[in-house]
Amino acid sequence: MYKLVLLRHGESRWNFENRFTGWTNINLTLQGIDEAKSSGQLLKANKLKFNQVYTSVLNRAVDTMKICLDQMELNNISIKSSWRLNERHYGALQGLNKLETAKKFGNKQVLIWRRSYDVRPPPLEIDDKRHPRFDKQYINLAPSNIPNSESLRDTINRLMPFWHNIISPSILSGKSVLIVAHGNSLRAIIKYLDKISDENIINLNIPTGSPIVYELDKKLNPIKHDYLDNHDNY
Repeated sequence: MYKLVLLRHGESRWNFENRFTGWTNINLTLQGIDEAKSSGQLLKANKLKFNQVYTSVLNRAVDTMKICLDQMELNNISIKSSWRLNERHYGALQGLNKLETAKKFGNKQVLIWRRSYDVRPPPLEIDDKRHPRFDKQYINLAPSNIPNSESLRDTINRLMPFWHNIISPSILSGKSVLIVAHGNSLRAIIKYLDKISDENIINLNIPTGSPIVYELDKKLNPIKHDYLDNHDNY
């Protein structure tokens, strides 16, 4: 049996302001820092240890990971960051307030943009300064890999090569793995692991700062999963 822990970053400033964040590099709030600390303390209390950590390249995930590991007093751990674990790119919605967007486009349309499987939000124009091609973090990415908007399907498609080529072999080699990422990149992993249908994935929301522990069999099929805190399982 293998164990895998998934953790969404702590609350970010734009989470607090109820804005679409996507690939925008926004830092944690004080509450987000506390959530990261609590996650580390909870993992330590449950005697979970890691020797391999994966995270996105976005500050809110990287900082959550560092705070979490510090609380666990874990050092000299292999850490790998990848853009493939980034949040779903919300296109032209990035930076907009969700309630104001719902007033403009309707609650149903915004829910589809936020939670559906294969509908992309309106894309960013190529010259929009919010476009990832202007971010130095992605200067070495092929243009075809730089999104201007993504559906959950798109997020899964760019994440799965990293899962199959990097994360999965790491787990099967016997390493204890922690993934610190984002609401939609974690939804992508959970959809794959639990074989959630395209229709039912709309109901899945991952809370910030709440570790999920998966027990996996030798083929990495889930045996069970549980939140370590008081959140109800999905």
